[in-house]
Amino acid sequence: MGEFAVVTGASSGIGFSLAKELASRGYDLLICSEGERLDPAEQELRGMGVQVKAVHANLATREGVDELWRAVDGCSRPLDIACINAGVGVGGHFWETDLDDELNMVELNCVCLVHLAKHVVKHMMGHGKGRILITSSIAGEMVAPREAVYAATKAFGLSFAHSLRYELKETGITVTALQPGPTDTDFFHRAGMDNTEVGTKGKHQSQPQDVAKDGIDALLSGEDHVYSHSMTTKLEGMTANFVPGEVKGAMHEKQAKPLEKKSA
Repeated sequence: MGEFAVVTGASSGIGFSLAKELASRGYDLLICSEGERLDPAEQELRGMGVQVKAVHANLATREGVDELWRAVDGCSRPLDIACINAGVGVGGHFWETDLDDELNMVELNCVCLVHLAKHVVKHMMGHGKGRILITSSIAGEMVAPREAVYAATKAFGLSFAHSLRYELKETGITVTALQPGPTDTDFFHRAGMDNTEVGTKGKHQSQPQDVAKDGIDALLSGEDHVYSHSMTTKLEGMTANFVPGEVKGAMHEKQAKPLEKKSA
């Protein structure tokens, strides 16, 4: 058998592209999502000549994470790569957004990350090697009005990835943070941000397959993080610590606020 990788949020978007990128490099896969597109994704990946197992689970719940890990454990194979990618967004002013939607987002983007990473790290420690890719976002370094809770979850993921990487530096296990900018997926539709600058033309700055290639290249090279994929995202990342918060906030507000309707 070849090397073995797990990818969450793998039914579409960046997650599916991460799975395809790994399949193209010969990795057998266990893919997970709650979405209905997981089964077609499984079939397409199997067509690439690798072994694929699909697990339908809601990773915003503790039970869903445990269900996924039982499936991983049941494969009885060393886990070489874990791409912890599942995540959602919620757009809008904090006083207007739905609390349950945001708490679900925190469960998926943060609690699931910690819960699944605990299983992954303990497993990899037992084998003395492994690579972990955590999908954060450029938003994790931004002031993000209209995405305040989402950006905070991504800042959490970024900090966790950096700190965990340091803890594991002598173990043979690496941790890499993938920080995409706006990408051409259904993320903005699911976040209720179709009628925004970033949800229309902004998301076309990057394609998910390019983001995935950047992420897997960085992971296999042992890098700590990668900004992906557009030049705008790379520049925003490189200057994030130097641009005043008011400026970053104004930039994000412009991209995330609803577009004005044109008069007839």
